[in-house]
Amino acid sequence: TQQWVCLQCGYNMIGEMPDVCPFCGARHDRFMAWDVAENTYLVTAQPVNDVVSQLLSVPKLGLEHAAYRIETADGAVWIDSPSAFNRTLAPVQSILFTHHHFLGASNQYRRFWNAEVWLHEQDARHRLVSLFDIDRRFGGDFNHRGIEAYHVGGHAPGFTFYIYQDVLFICDYVFLTASGLRFNPFGPDSQTRKQAQRIYQIVAGKALKIVCGYNYVANFADWLPGFERLLAVT
Repeated sequence: TQQWVCLQCGYNMIGEMPDVCPFCGARHDRFMAWDVAENTYLVTAQPVNDVVSQLLSVPKLGLEHAAYRIETADGAVWIDSPSAFNRTLAPVQSILFTHHHFLGASNQYRRFWNAEVWLHEQDARHRLVSLFDIDRRFGGDFNHRGIEAYHVGGHAPGFTFYIYQDVLFICDYVFLTASGLRFNPFGPDSQTRKQAQRIYQIVAGKALKIVCGYNYVANFADWLPGFERLLAVT
């Protein structure tokens, strides 16, 4: 199957190569065939704690949206998916997505491992998802292999964050910058801010230690005050 990876953003395009990336608009001279990308980018795991690891490409691939592997008692699960397909990675049983913007090479991993791909039903209807196989279109909060899933919307209609034990997987709902946290600007600002209140209501009462973002790992005790300051800004 033809598949192309955008070197600017990491989006995977299935089928005939388009003239521009449907996600970021980069021209086709910034695309790489998936099999060339497999031999160019090594998806590398960095431990977060004893059961969670962060997956990033070496060298960095575009925007480099990190994925996370969780070793649950009932099997391995990914939160989001790497952009590059590496068949040498250890398999997982499920791939749970936070939202539809970075589906990565999930279709290839799904087929290679017979893994189940989960995405909220509202995001699964988006045009960017049309060529990707989604096995479970969930509609609300759920628990999967001990992983707590909370649908909040906001940044994307189906945005869902996850908690496993003492780790929060917030993805790109908020960016961590040199000046502190800020909301993801690529989405509806008012809804992003509004639904952040529900995130706070859920996480403030949890005994969390680590926050896993789309390109960072932070201590929850340091992250939460920054999140509170964002909520206080009108």
